[in-house]
Amino acid sequence: MSDVLTAPRSRRNIELVLLLLALVVGIGANFLANLGRNEPLGDYFWSQALTLGLMGLFLHIVLRFRAKYADPVILPIVIALNGIGLAMIHRLDLSALSVNPEFTPVAPQQVMWTAVAIGAAAVLLLVFKDHRILRRFTYTSLIVSAVLLLLPLMPPPLGLEINGARIWISVGFGTFQPGEIAKITLAIFFAGYLSTNRDLILLAGKKIGPLQLPRFRDLAPMAAAWVVSIGVLIFQRDLGSSILFFGLFMVMIYVATSRVSWVLIGLAMIAGGVFVALELFSHVALRFDSWINAFDPDVYNRAPGGSGQVVQGLFGLADGGLLGTGLGGGRPDLVTYANSDMIIAALGEELGLIGVVAIVMLYVILVSRGIRAALGTKDGFGKLLACGLSFTIALQCFVVIGGITRLIPLTGLTTPFMSAGGSSLLANWLIVALLLLISETARRPVTSTPMKNSFPEPVGVTGKIGRTRAAREGTR
Repeated sequence: MSDVLTAPRSRRNIELVLLLLALVVGIGANFLANLGRNEPLGDYFWSQALTLGLMGLFLHIVLRFRAKYADPVILPIVIALNGIGLAMIHRLDLSALSVNPEFTPVAPQQVMWTAVAIGAAAVLLLVFKDHRILRRFTYTSLIVSAVLLLLPLMPPPLGLEINGARIWISVGFGTFQPGEIAKITLAIFFAGYLSTNRDLILLAGKKIGPLQLPRFRDLAPMAAAWVVSIGVLIFQRDLGSSILFFGLFMVMIYVATSRVSWVLIGLAMIAGGVFVALELFSHVALRFDSWINAFDPDVYNRAPGGSGQVVQGLFGLADGGLLGTGLGGGRPDLVTYANSDMIIAALGEELGLIGVVAIVMLYVILVSRGIRAALGTKDGFGKLLACGLSFTIALQCFVVIGGITRLIPLTGLTTPFMSAGGSSLLANWLIVALLLLISETARRPVTSTPMKNSFPEPVGVTGKIGRTRAAREGTR
């Protein structure tokens, strides 16, 4: 009898077809941006096309050899989003150059970061053939996270303050945002710790009414990680990343325990945190005032902390209507930071509601494929890690789009794969590589013999033995 019990197809050919369609979308958007501005196809167009095409095909080839059963939809979606972002950044560069010929274009640097980010994703796939290796670095990831979050608080020339926030460090050739990498290392720590201690957290501890409270010694490492991340981010004056890290914390512990009580505790902590932040931190109070009273003339014209950015973005979305003005046909350059914080407003003006809905659907499919990988993999660490990383992308999109449409206060997070910014692009491509690794494990053919490099669940995580051990621990 063959060792192979099930043999799903690798679907790499389907991925190649979808990848070619994604390249048509990304490169075609750049072509339309030049056409809309009556600009010739210069060096940037060809560099963007070659970089996106060659690096996308290179990562596809790496998947064929190292993760041939990985999800075939994730890579094409991310290439399409990355290409659309490059096209809009280039289109905004053209507007800036028409006003100021000495303006330094942002798009060429973003193309360089695209090559670096895709290359880093390929290296991760080549180095870590199995995502479960990362479980060995659970506490190392916690230490790395703390270091990354503390780096921007170092005195110059290492730590930098830009626009009132201390979230960047100087790396010689430019700036870098360590918090973007910290969201990955924190997810690895949460996944490793929760997958090992899930039963102890569930069964040990005191029960107060409907709430099952864990023992402090079981929850202390996670509480320490949360306090470090949130505390540092408050000092960095970065509300968006604070929301992102706390959301990641709450989702992963809910997925691990399936306890609604954690959601209630989390909401109470959010309410308390918002109240304290409004009372103690002026920049948070200004953000909320700009959200609630955005159309007040005094608030609109206030500098800093005014609502002009949000209101101009709303006007741009309204001007785009259903079909948009066409790439190159609007005035998204009137919005501050249109190529980073407000790139969705720029895309909404020129692609219209239909274009924005299409982009949102790409994100929805991407997140759903990540959740599907989590459901398919059999190890608890992989399930938690895939859920956490997928939710990170989903929460970023919600916070960004919600802030631009005035559903929630604007926080300054980047739109994954699309906004200008090398550190964000690098971190999100690494997330994609990890999701591809986990999906490969989930779809890999099941064999009747132990797989090389397998990492079984430790005793105490699942099953009757684990529950018995946890119960005994709880009665001591």
